[in-house]
Amino acid sequence: MQVQSLLKKAATLDIKMICPLHGPILKENLEHYINKYDIWSSYKPEDDGVFIAYASIHGNTANAAKELKQILEEKGAKKVTIADLARDDMAEAIEDAFRYDKMILASSSYNFEVFPPMDQFLRHLKGKNYQNRKIGIIENGTWAPSAARCIREIVDQMKDIEICEPIVTIRSRLNNESREKLNILAENILKK
Repeated sequence: MQVQSLLKKAATLDIKMICPLHGPILKENLEHYINKYDIWSSYKPEDDGVFIAYASIHGNTANAAKELKQILEEKGAKKVTIADLARDDMAEAIEDAFRYDKMILASSSYNFEVFPPMDQFLRHLKGKNYQNRKIGIIENGTWAPSAARCIREIVDQMKDIEICEPIVTIRSRLNNESREKLNILAENILKK
């Protein structure tokens, strides 16, 4: 809110330089950077696309996420980016979550909770006031899938999040039924 208020006041000024508390002094392309401040401070997505963030224990959730990426691309998604939350850079995953207007969260269940890398990722997003997005959920659990419940507990605390149905449950590996639900989720997440 503070940045949006400042941008309204600054719109009447002839700005020659931006001197942020954190980051470099900006003297060129000021309109570009002011536009970025506007986008980021209003929590608008920068791009139309789908970010798939997955946390996989034995690789089956990773396989489902990769298969979903292929399905989304075949269905005409403009951009699909994927990250392994257990291995990839967390800061880049958070950046992609904010960049795109849609996100799929795919996680293994772990000790009746969610796999810790997904929990950590979601808590980072919540702490940064993540909002105004469409989200799909995939959980994996053989005996007692719990990831979707845990993901929802965190996501439901975020503002203006649309949960896209169906929530897909995988029991160890993808099968015909869960593949069909992945296809339905892909169709629904791409709907405007």
